[in-house]
Amino acid sequence: MLPKDRFSTQANLYAQFRPTYPQELYDFIFQYVDKFGNAWDCATGNGQVARVLAQKFQQVEATDISQKQLDNAFQASNIHYQISQAEKTPFADAIFDLITVGQAIHWFNFDAFYQEIKRIAKPNALLAFWGYGTLLIEEYPSLNQDFQHFYQEQIGSYWDGERGHIDQKYTTIPFPFESIPTPEFSMQYFWNFNQLEGYLNTWSSVQKYIQQNGNNPVTEFVQQCREKYAEDLTFQVSFPIFLKAGKIER
Repeated sequence: MLPKDRFSTQANLYAQFRPTYPQELYDFIFQYVDKFGNAWDCATGNGQVARVLAQKFQQVEATDISQKQLDNAFQASNIHYQISQAEKTPFADAIFDLITVGQAIHWFNFDAFYQEIKRIAKPNALLAFWGYGTLLIEEYPSLNQDFQHFYQEQIGSYWDGERGHIDQKYTTIPFPFESIPTPEFSMQYFWNFNQLEGYLNTWSSVQKYIQQNGNNPVTEFVQQCREKYAEDLTFQVSFPIFLKAGKIER
């Protein structure tokens, strides 16, 4: 069974509008890495994680199932991009010091993925994967309520079932290794409605809605927000990040 590709259609938007993870997240992960030889960023998307790993590691392998995503990815001399599933890779045994997955493991076959990383990881290598929850607009409770209604009610039925792992902050994803206690992280930005619109258009649920209904629900929602609040309103958005990390037992 082929993996789901939910991001090729909007790959260019993904590269422009998806949130970027804070340096504090990477710094926390790096302190548990023994050596900085080879890293694998699985489901790399636009390469935003691979870009940071390339500053620390001699070589970064970055894979995705979407060629369109890789076409929009950040380029560096020590990053090698290629098409690959998470559960079956072209890599040799025991070569990676760190394996990362950002906002993607909920799409995987967990058992098959864990078997694969046990094969390709070095002894005592680190696995770190994380996701981020639905954005919050705490400064404007009414706007936040409108957004939550759009997310849960208007677009909610168009999410794939795997989205439930995000809503549960990855607590429903098995982790067959000894977990490292992790702090809370978040991403915070000041956005206008153009940026909110761009971000919402990266959602796989929105693309599914468009395919089934022939119109974009984001356009109407954002226009309603502009009329209700202010065309040039700037507001702070925050995304809670949840991280799981642990040493890979061979």
